[in-house]
Amino acid sequence: MTAVIDLASRPALRHPEKAHRPDTPVLRKPEWIRVKAPVSREYAETKSIVRAHGLHTVCEEAGCPNIGECWIHRHATMMIMGDTCTRACAFCNVKTGLPGALDAEEPANVGRAVAKLGLKHVVITSVDRDDLEDGGAEHFAQTIRAIREHSPGTTVEVLTPDFLRKDGALEMVMAARPDVFNHNLETVPRLYLSVRPGARYFASLQLLARAKELAPGGFTKSGLMVGLSESREEIMQVMDDLRAARVDFLTIGQYLQPTKKHAAIDRFWSPDEFKSLEAIARAKGFLMVSASPLTRSSYHADSDFAQLQAARAAASPA
Repeated sequence: MTAVIDLASRPALRHPEKAHRPDTPVLRKPEWIRVKAPVSREYAETKSIVRAHGLHTVCEEAGCPNIGECWIHRHATMMIMGDTCTRACAFCNVKTGLPGALDAEEPANVGRAVAKLGLKHVVITSVDRDDLEDGGAEHFAQTIRAIREHSPGTTVEVLTPDFLRKDGALEMVMAARPDVFNHNLETVPRLYLSVRPGARYFASLQLLARAKELAPGGFTKSGLMVGLSESREEIMQVMDDLRAARVDFLTIGQYLQPTKKHAAIDRFWSPDEFKSLEAIARAKGFLMVSASPLTRSSYHADSDFAQLQAARAAASPA
């Protein structure tokens, strides 16, 4: 007797590269990280607009804990170039695999959705697309231009991949004049091989420095996670590296382990420890710092952008 197994009926693994990793326990979250489930009418409306335009959001794909709060205000962070990433970062919940072709209508659909949502400030991020010659840089530029066409009053923040070995890619993005250029270092150099193996710490730093060279009047931004065994001294060194690259805005948040196959949490940093990191970062000269357990790159990005502008104005000579 022959048994036939229908492999096609099995759901595809979201993280096939992590399937054979040993399980690590997912620690219970402390009280200061608990959030309410998203059930508001505004949340449902935001989700409906995103779906109607055939878009993805990093809020959903990465399992952001702030989605309920942000979507009440329609602050959805668009994730362009599909829902599948070519990298396999140990911390990230975005699906990994071979992506499909770019959607030529996506930039215009993002522009229309931003207008429909009535956003004053929008954050556009993406999966990594190492399979593309330009890493998706032109698609970013088209999306920025489409937002300006459909919602001219909206300021645009981009959170891009590192465009590693993609000559000219950053220049394409910056030519579209985003109001904020963000690229996250994510963690300290010592942890790159285990946490962010497809990236290079100093290449990411150079990307941020080059973005500032290309648009000295614009804002640059980067973010870190804590809870992956980094030390306070290592974080302070990263702060110094970012200031040397003339980065304006630093975000620091707690790493939250998506599944038992992802990188394990070393510990939860307390709210007081985040306040201390914020004070240190401000003393080092960042124009704007957001540091709290639930801080994420696009969390409160609209109000933070207004504060960033005010901080620069206050620091400028009269």
